[in-house]
Amino acid sequence: MPKRLWMVGLSPLLAAAACSSERELAPLLPPCTAASGGQVSLTTVAAYTAFDLVQTSGCVTFPANASGTTLQYLLVPQSASGTPNTSQAFNLVGNPLATALVAPPAPSARGLPSVAQQYDLQLRRIEQEFATWVPRPPRAPPRVAAAATPVDSGRVSTFRVCKVLTCDPRKASNLTKVTATALKVGQHIAIFVDNAAPPGLAKADLDTLGTLFDMRLYELDTLAFGAESDIDNNGMVIVLMTGQVNALVNDSTCSSPTGGYVAGYFFGADLITTPPFATGNDGEIFYSIVPDPTGTLSCAHSVADVRQNVPVTFVHEFQHMISFNQHFLVRDAFPEDLWLNEGLSHYAEELGGRSFLPDTATFCRYVVGDLYNSSQYFAAPESYFLVDTAGIGGLANRGAYWLFVRFLIDQFAADTSRAAQNAFTRTLEATTRTGADNVSAATSTSFASVLGHWALANYVSDLPAFSPAPDSLRYVSWLFRTAYPRFHAVCSPRIPAQFPLTPAVVTGSALSASGTLRAGSGAYYVAQQDPGAGAFTAQVNGFGRLLFARYQSLLGAGLVPRLNVIRLQ
Repeated sequence: MPKRLWMVGLSPLLAAAACSSERELAPLLPPCTAASGGQVSLTTVAAYTAFDLVQTSGCVTFPANASGTTLQYLLVPQSASGTPNTSQAFNLVGNPLATALVAPPAPSARGLPSVAQQYDLQLRRIEQEFATWVPRPPRAPPRVAAAATPVDSGRVSTFRVCKVLTCDPRKASNLTKVTATALKVGQHIAIFVDNAAPPGLAKADLDTLGTLFDMRLYELDTLAFGAESDIDNNGMVIVLMTGQVNALVNDSTCSSPTGGYVAGYFFGADLITTPPFATGNDGEIFYSIVPDPTGTLSCAHSVADVRQNVPVTFVHEFQHMISFNQHFLVRDAFPEDLWLNEGLSHYAEELGGRSFLPDTATFCRYVVGDLYNSSQYFAAPESYFLVDTAGIGGLANRGAYWLFVRFLIDQFAADTSRAAQNAFTRTLEATTRTGADNVSAATSTSFASVLGHWALANYVSDLPAFSPAPDSLRYVSWLFRTAYPRFHAVCSPRIPAQFPLTPAVVTGSALSASGTLRAGSGAYYVAQQDPGAGAFTAQVNGFGRLLFARYQSLLGAGLVPRLNVIRLQ
């Protein structure tokens, strides 16, 4: 249409819209009927299906309830997109259609990322950026079988360390030099302590940390994810304990409930040898805070704090180190996508905790963050992305990452043994694939199908009425309805005392809800049908605004919109 005619045709619409604060436009889609769209035929409890909402024009039809009992269906509209950060507003309405559209709710502000998590995301983003720019060749060589030159106890070395949270090694002002001494050397780990660190670490403390890193956590991560690189040819991972990590945040930020501190980190720039993308350390390094009981560097950290918190960070960050090696150095591919990379690192925390069972207190220290984060996601899954490169939702997003990786392992490992689970997670690392493509290849299943099963499993996995849920919709390793109250009592009151995913029950023909579908995630509704009730339809449409008017349209194909349905009773 010529531009002038288009404007003429549109002007009455704009004029009409301007006469009202929020006026409805005529729907761009016809209403659903009993014959339109997908047809639900779930004759037994726990039967489930999924509909491609592009193919069904957003319509799904439920048959009449000819039985003498009440029926319930769980409805989960979901974006099955593997493209990070894809989203679109939607409306879900039953027949007869609701007369008013409800604006999508704003995302919850709960669970914003801490300073440590923001810093972790910053480093992963920089690694992704550098992967684009580093020339080929040279990249850092993979680990080789040549005889390594081990670190000697007492060796003094100089390292370049980040001194700001926005660390970029291309800016010399972002790095500072640290001189440190190797005070504990094991088979796989060498602990260097900053010569300028405050007094605090006794030999017994270093022995405890060194043994934990060397004999337990190193083995857990390498068995589950594969080998790290060895570009410095010393056969070891260096743990550099330096006050520069403490000083990344000031005392007020460190003490703030919404701030916190960085306990430790890995940075892929240490494994890049090409200036200006390299730190210049050319080695496998995990950076850690030092004890600072009097708070001379930032807020105070006792020796006990360091002994409890740094190992959890190490097992998380070591996965990132291994992943960077396996994807970028060994296979000359891009580092893993943020969401899957973080999911694997949070799973590493769980592995660390499980290795201490039946010591529940230590188990709690490793998994309390994962349980809390997952509860934040369960409380409002429609508000957060799973397939994500921005990390804007913070803790709830991380809860989704961990839950999805945990579900993948439970569903696609050959069996429940640790060896089988390790074999599966290594397939996610030893590949040139990333993100959704990586998941599809490792599971030999379409990403949309995996996502749909995960979305249903989040609610029905340990739902008492199912006893048990279908095998394809189960978390094998967790019973969350039991775990939350238990670990609320024994781990932390921050963990909710009840399972937080509780969709409202609504008569199917009266469905009326709005929200935003975000890549990987879905919204949860229970549609109830009374005995003898007639057929009803559910329509899931796109939702938009044109100046002061609202309208409905098809959900975009790029969103990969689906409606997952399972019969609850």
